[in-house]
Amino acid sequence: MKLTARTLILDLLLAIEGQPLSARDAISGAALLGIRENNVRIALMRLSTEGLIEAVDRGLYRLSGAAHELAGEVATWRTIEARTRPWRGDWLVVHSGPLGRSDRRRMKARQRALDMLGFRPLDPGLEVRPDNIEDSVDAVRARLVKLGLEAEAGVFVASQFDAAREARIASLWDGKALNAAYRNLGKELEAWMQRAAQLEPEVAARESLLMGRNAIRQVVFDPMLPSPMVDADARHAFIETVRAYDRAGQAIWRQVRGLPPLV
Repeated sequence: MKLTARTLILDLLLAIEGQPLSARDAISGAALLGIRENNVRIALMRLSTEGLIEAVDRGLYRLSGAAHELAGEVATWRTIEARTRPWRGDWLVVHSGPLGRSDRRRMKARQRALDMLGFRPLDPGLEVRPDNIEDSVDAVRARLVKLGLEAEAGVFVASQFDAAREARIASLWDGKALNAAYRNLGKELEAWMQRAAQLEPEVAARESLLMGRNAIRQVVFDPMLPSPMVDADARHAFIETVRAYDRAGQAIWRQVRGLPPLV
């Protein structure tokens, strides 16, 4: 995803976890990334008009209530593994066939919800994933609706697909590519943390944001597949590395902003 003034502001608000963001800090952060001050001010105005952020004081902004549901889901990447459980071979299924296809906004929200929970299309209007997340189908349904799936969509657990569909289901996710991403991106983050102290603070802040947003996106959209579909130990090690990287990046940004280190 391209980094713009808009996405930068939202990224910074997510990173500071509920604290207000000043326009000054948004502008200074944008300057490190080559984004102009005027673009930041326009983005702040438009995000406010759209109801995604709200002013808490002059020049201070926070995520609005309307944005908190999706933002809260993204922010839970740090504890995403706690939402998985052992897999017994069943599948979660979303039946979206009767839902409309003319409203692009609703379709985009629907697809985002399905993507964030790792669903993949099996047949037209039928999306599946392993039944190894949350503690019940009701919890999965509620989470999907919170993320943008229409409440009238069918969400249920299924098993005993015919042999042809079982074979197709097994090919919907590329476990080898996921395992490679865990190891390769994890190594990149570890290498950066080892050399971060030798970088100028502004350079380190810029690099930490650009690399960090890609790593966090990888976690947020990870399908959280069970073993043996992926190497769950490699995924756990990767998520631990992203957590450490996130802490290091936040410390650098606090240094650049002249704030005291977190205790």
